[in-house]
Amino acid sequence: MSLPVPALRFDVDAVVLDIEGTTSATGFVVDVLYPYSRARFAALLCERSGDPEVARAVAQVRELTGDPHADPAAVVKTLNAWLDDDRKATPLKTLQGLIWSEGFARGDLVSHFYDDVVPALRSWHATGLRLYVYSSGSVAAQRAWFSSTPEGDLLPLVSGLHDTENAGPKQEPESYRRIAESAGLPPGRLLFLSDRPGELDAARAAGWHTVGIRRPGEPFHQQGVGDHAEAGTFDEISISTTGSST
Repeated sequence: MSLPVPALRFDVDAVVLDIEGTTSATGFVVDVLYPYSRARFAALLCERSGDPEVARAVAQVRELTGDPHADPAAVVKTLNAWLDDDRKATPLKTLQGLIWSEGFARGDLVSHFYDDVVPALRSWHATGLRLYVYSSGSVAAQRAWFSSTPEGDLLPLVSGLHDTENAGPKQEPESYRRIAESAGLPPGRLLFLSDRPGELDAARAAGWHTVGIRRPGEPFHQQGVGDHAEAGTFDEISISTTGSST
């Protein structure tokens, strides 16, 4: 039986990947990772209060809440409220990333990828295509996620990691311009894969190619991806680098 011919074809130098809903199930993040971090916020703030990254995140929580004297209990309460609202607040993502990194390192956690994703990433990487990640989860969380998979360490496939701190908010075109500049590529040589229409709109406004990934059961599946090209799996996307200037 012959394999289906990919419906979408792109000539680019790099693919930038969203994680939740795109490479991996949102349900895994919400049902496994969120409770794991919620149970450990208080201990993290107590045991690592002198850690510069923890201290900076706590200061950001205080700034965002307008309470410069918030004690650890108040900070934890805010983090849990943001978690309930699935708010993409940078200090929340920073602290979650630290907790998840420890969990992955201990073997408590193993990341999830849809079955079509890892073979596609390996195939694309083998052709010389560069792969980047842009997620609301912190760089630390991304690094742990890609290094602790059921199929081993995938970090060697990835050329760079971007989050809302080093790139900016995911629904702002300027964030995608920063990533293109960091990669040293013209906007038209990048392809962004995400399940969220607002993110796809921002990437296209920055001059990127876009494909909306629609997977059954994901939060944005019913909403659709607007007028962007659409794929249900990575198998439907074919990429070449024949037009590369590098």
